[in-house]
Amino acid sequence: MEFNHYQQKAHETLNDDEQVLTNLALGLSSETGSVISLLQNYTFGNAELTKEDLTKELGDVLWYISQIAGWADLEFDEVAQANLKHLEEKYHL
Repeated sequence: MEFNHYQQKAHETLNDDEQVLTNLALGLSSETGSVISLLQNYTFGNAELTKEDLTKELGDVLWYISQIAGWADLEFDEVAQANLKHLEEKYHL
């Protein structure tokens, strides 16, 4: 799947309202916390870390990031490409 296709399909589930950016930022923070909780419970609480749980939580983070990018009129493919370029320059790849 291509990032732009994902972004477009995910946007169909976005509830646009006057506070959309605030809702997206808060949602991203919350879902990032969910990922951290999974990892913390695995690392320090002897909890099982399943691919299903991690995939779900990372997918939720991905959704929020894609919608924030869309709000800013950024195509998700562009965000990914810019990040790869940044990493290549940073790590001299």
